[in-house]
Amino acid sequence: MPFDLGPGTAAALAIALLGAAYVRGYSGFGFSAIFIAFAALVTNPLPLIPVVFACEVLMTVFQARQIRGHVDWRRVLWMLTGAAIALPFSVTVILSVGEETARVTISAVILIMSLVLLTGWTLRTRIGPVGHGGVGVLSGMCNSAGIGGLPVAAFMSAQPIEAAIFRATMIVYLTGLDMITLPLLWAGGLVTWDTAIAVGLAFPILGLGIWLGSRQFLSASPSTFRRFAVMLLLALAVLGLLRVFLRM
Repeated sequence: MPFDLGPGTAAALAIALLGAAYVRGYSGFGFSAIFIAFAALVTNPLPLIPVVFACEVLMTVFQARQIRGHVDWRRVLWMLTGAAIALPFSVTVILSVGEETARVTISAVILIMSLVLLTGWTLRTRIGPVGHGGVGVLSGMCNSAGIGGLPVAAFMSAQPIEAAIFRATMIVYLTGLDMITLPLLWAGGLVTWDTAIAVGLAFPILGLGIWLGSRQFLSASPSTFRRFAVMLLLALAVLGLLRVFLRM
């Protein structure tokens, strides 16, 4: 098995991968945060981060036909511009403050934002390029910890965006974010042959999870989707905080 994983650990990770892929198929985000948080409970998650990012790109291939025509490219491009500026520095920041400190800070902010969103609050003013670029910078800083999608999901959840546009835009943005991040991880020595083997083993699991989640999305109402997105953010924030405190 890649990364010297035992059979029991590999099986547990496969189940978590299926669940995370289902959530991604339904909501368009949450895959990396869910899988990395679970992986940290059973093994060292650091070598798995490039695997997760490569899986994000693969899942977009599965979903390309369904999301085509719903992507808000203006949002995507401005957020990716901000992320591209931040990503070269984000690893340095994570190393200076520590991954756990970064995760606590990010998770706490997402938790507060989720609680506010649960009240039904939304942004009333139109967000321009500067706002989207700023969120992209924050996302890029967070992505070295594997949770760059959460600030963007929280930001977009606060806006009156149609479910199909929200989901498609998140999928394309995360794909672009991970494609920018992967070469940086490769330069840092985190991408190996084990990475390629793990991605190959994950391929059929990803396909099944995406298919199941996408079917569920097609039958969901807009209000149900938004409530699920906010509750998912809340759950991921709590999970991120628990992960850190359990390891203290």
